[in-house]
Amino acid sequence: MSAPSPSTSADPHPAPSGDSHPSSAGTTTPPVAERVAPLRHPGRWVLAAIVLIVGAQLVHGLATNAFFQWDRFGYWFFRPVILEGLGVTLEVAAYSAVLALAVGIVLALMRLSNNPVLAAVSWGYVWFFRSIPLIVLLLILFNFGALYQSLSIGVPFGPGLFHFSEADLATPFLIAVIGITVHEAAFAAEIVRGGILSVDAGQHEAAAALGIPRRYHFLRITLPQALRSIVPSYVNLLIGLIKSTSLVYYVSLLDLFGVVSTQSSTYSGDIIPLLMVATVWYVILTSAVSIVQFYVERYFARGAVRTLPPTPIQRLRFAVAGARRSIALRPWERAA
Repeated sequence: MSAPSPSTSADPHPAPSGDSHPSSAGTTTPPVAERVAPLRHPGRWVLAAIVLIVGAQLVHGLATNAFFQWDRFGYWFFRPVILEGLGVTLEVAAYSAVLALAVGIVLALMRLSNNPVLAAVSWGYVWFFRSIPLIVLLLILFNFGALYQSLSIGVPFGPGLFHFSEADLATPFLIAVIGITVHEAAFAAEIVRGGILSVDAGQHEAAAALGIPRRYHFLRITLPQALRSIVPSYVNLLIGLIKSTSLVYYVSLLDLFGVVSTQSSTYSGDIIPLLMVATVWYVILTSAVSIVQFYVERYFARGAVRTLPPTPIQRLRFAVAGARRSIALRPWERAA
């Protein structure tokens, strides 16, 4: 039997015809790299230009308006009396923030407890103190001595063992700290409770299946995950707390706002500069809290995101490095 002729044999994989095939051209044409042009957003640049123009006008108006009396602003900004009031504001805010968070954690755990008495007491506390304005609560505490001139510690519904005067203990500083603490603790309790409830139920089930003690489960599993939700909301509460310290002036405590108010009544021509001094100091305090918030959130974001958000210093380094690379390019490469 003779072999089939080459002309009649069927090729199972016929080569496509054309000059681009390697067998016909002899070489392979390399792919051409094409530059991908980014999508243009002219509207964004127009809006950015408008914002910059309006911002520049506002800054120019603040700098050139003689009514603000910036020379008097500089005179008052670092005066010892202003710094003393600022120190009182910081002390009241620091004590109240720590105590409010501690009381809020206890109230949140009581609200989540299976004990109906504890849950009801926590709910009643939150309901009551969220319903009262802070200024009203501070004034009630300030006049508490008119209701109870003396207090005692002893047998419940029986004789008292230790007696002391309310006026001796209720200093303006203590009234301010207690009033702000009990008021803000009601809001802190709901923030903490919401953060705990945001933890996936599977985490609790896995901890229970492994036999992890409840205390260890809360401190090492639930709380670190809940803090990712608690921190932003509590920082907002903390910023509001710092501004709420201005109300302690009405219980005869000279904080930053109280000092500004008393000095403006004495120096009536410096009302606006003194108000601007208080404004700038409050902006500095809240800005410092916002910076701390960024780093705390970044710390607790570990494990929850693939890449941590860059810090402002890192962003600046990236921008400088990008600018250097752009300058190092040849003119025709930059245009491309």
